Amino acid sequence: MGSSSFASYPSLRGRTVFITGGSSGIGADLVVAFAQQGARVGFTGRSAKAAGEVLDATASAEFRPMFLQSDATDVDALRAAVSRTENELGDIGVLINNVANDERHDWSRVSAEVFDRLVAINLRPHFFAAQAAVPGMLRLGGGSIVNIGSTSWMIKGAGYPVYATCKSATVGLTRSLARECGRHSIRVNTLTPGWIMTPKQLDKWVDAEGEREMDRNQCLPGRIVGADVARLALFLASDDSRMITAQDFIIDAGWT
Repeated sequence: MGSSSFASYPSLRGRTVFITGGSSGIGADLVVAFAQQGARVGFTGRSAKAAGEVLDATASAEFRPMFLQSDATDVDALRAAVSRTENELGDIGVLINNVANDERHDWSRVSAEVFDRLVAINLRPHFFAAQAAVPGMLRLGGGSIVNIGSTSWMIKGAGYPVYATCKSATVGLTRSLARECGRHSIRVNTLTPGWIMTPKQLDKWVDAEGEREMDRNQCLPGRIVGADVARLALFLASDDSRMITAQDFIIDAGWT
């Protein structure tokens, strides 16, 4: 295929979007994609330096994104970031629960404290961000929540069992919230990436064997990048997906 032009979603223009973990990796691509659609984006992250690169990449956007520096494991800080976004950008119509950390860990050596810390970044923020954002969606008359999952548990990946457990739980959270919030025209879906070639993955874990593993397991040639994930997130956030909820959308080039 030659050069491609991708879809624009008029319903996203001017809509307030809140993205957790938006300063790097897939999150950065999500921020850029929504800003390019003319959305008003608030995003969290720990690194102001990394966030600065995202803001530079969106300098020409109609509405420049707003960075809210915070630690996703701090529920009060997360709630404050949601509140500030609403106060400065308007009620949140789209919530993208993206924040995560797939640090490797040996399950036989995980302490209760490490377990709780991993859950506190890979699952707990999704629940409490939704709890904080839904009242604004009620005022708007509807909204969309997209929980970012992972195929890690589906392919029985080794080396990160607490992370994989949290990502499997994301599907349950999605389906539960879809029922809880659906009567208010709030849609809740899971977007499940496979192995995405973010700078972190390329730096830490993509080696020659990893390349061979992708070639063996993917049905499609090439590599998946964050922009591929972001483009599906745009659709799930837009009015084009108005009757889609409680579903899991997988982007893994056919691995699973």
